Amino acid sequence: EVQLVESGGGLVQPGGSLRLSCAASGFTFSTHSMSWVRQTPGKELEWVGNINHSGTTTLYADSVKGRFTISRDNAKNTLYLQMNNLKVEDTAIYYCLLGWGVVGQRGQGTQVTVSS
Repeated sequence: EVQLVESGGGLVQPGGSLRLSCAASGFTFSTHSMSWVRQTPGKELEWVGNINHSGTTTLYADSVKGRFTISRDNAKNTLYLQMNNLKVEDTAIYYCLLGWGVVGQRGQGTQVTVSS
């Protein structure tokens, strides 16, 4: 059974940083691309970025490019999202997703709130 468990969310001031983690199990993590997506109440799921299976290729939404970095540790079956220079509009529930895009199995999510 595929399991994705996100952690690392919290409350941070504008300009601050957070690192999210996603622990993966139930599938061969090292052979799958992964994504981060986010959602705010009343809005559609928003793609944040992707990383290929080996970690050599990443793509980001324009809204986070230059501030967010996706990485992975295949030895630990863990996906990461480093978020710097956070903005109020980054407030959302963040999900890791198995696959490349916004369609795929997700974890339960972790709340990120950016507020002064």
